[in-house]
Amino acid sequence: MINQGCHTRAVSDDDQPVRPPASWWLIAGLVVALIGLIGAALGIAIGVGAEAADQRPGTTGITQSLPQQDADRLPPAAGTIAAVAAATLPAVVSIAVEGGGSAGTGSGFVIDAGGYIVTNSHVIEAAAESVDGTVRVVFSNGNQTEALIIGRNVSADVAVIQVTDPEILGGQLAIVAWGESEALAVGDSVIAIGAPLGLAGTVTAGIVSSLDRPVTTGSADRTAFINAIQIDAAINPGNSGGPLLNSEGRVVGVNSAVATLAAAGGSGSIGLGFAIPADSAERIVNEIIETGTSATPVIGVVLDVNFAGTGALIEEVTAGGPAANAGIQPGDVITAVDGRPVTDARTLVIAIRSNAPGDSIVLTVNRAGQQEQVSVILAGDQRD
Repeated sequence: MINQGCHTRAVSDDDQPVRPPASWWLIAGLVVALIGLIGAALGIAIGVGAEAADQRPGTTGITQSLPQQDADRLPPAAGTIAAVAAATLPAVVSIAVEGGGSAGTGSGFVIDAGGYIVTNSHVIEAAAESVDGTVRVVFSNGNQTEALIIGRNVSADVAVIQVTDPEILGGQLAIVAWGESEALAVGDSVIAIGAPLGLAGTVTAGIVSSLDRPVTTGSADRTAFINAIQIDAAINPGNSGGPLLNSEGRVVGVNSAVATLAAAGGSGSIGLGFAIPADSAERIVNEIIETGTSATPVIGVVLDVNFAGTGALIEEVTAGGPAANAGIQPGDVITAVDGRPVTDARTLVIAIRSNAPGDSIVLTVNRAGQQEQVSVILAGDQRD
């Protein structure tokens, strides 16, 4: 992340972010909030921006779901998209948020009979950062109630809210189960469910287009670093926080962001969507439910974002931190994490955050032209 204070040139894996130099984002890949990406495809430069897939005022508010199927119609065949949708739709909710003079909508999904609901941190941001903020949940049957914010991890863009209305909880809430994002392969079928543009209960399908896609979402001081699942299933503003499902109806990701053509001036789907892997999201959700907060894995370094070479240049090392304990020094260049190439400061942060605090990772370090492997045990930062 970008270091605050005097370190306007550096990125730190354990400091809150401020806006980085524009040149850093241009080499970093897909980013959000109307920042363009210069990409080369067949030699043609295309401006692309990625936007959080939540819905802001000015278009459509939350709508109640319309009947999806006649009562007399035969149930869908097992293993079909229709079967997954029929089983999962009752557990997917629409979320309306107000606070601090702003409002927006998003999606979420119920994971526990106690009323715990997973969504994105950016979906509930307005309410979380306002003393008078409110979060309202609308279920697929039209029932609605206010929800409590249990906690969130801004850096991972994951949040947990809870409904406590006895009448709703007494109705045996439909829930969805977690799957394993680690088991996904490029080309696997996936299904996205949410409320794009306020259209609750919308189901789209596609494939996994890519894995381990480094994506940065959010504002300058609320940046999330995601080791994302890239999908071509259509998601649009309002889909944020909804589930990405595998063919068995298990959650393999949390839909979080979409890429858009900057020149088009719109935010509709162009077949480039991004989801937070379930393996990371589930850990964070469980921590939030148990403690109200979640730790972000860090190694305790500040990185030079102006470094022009390949890899991430260490500018400072936090005394007593994991990197210092492992012998990492200022001037070292990290070129891989567990064998995965690191191209710049941003991809290093994302690679680290795909792990959990307490995990041991192996950094490939270039020191004065000599390459070595260094094991580091990740610490946890809970500033979110």
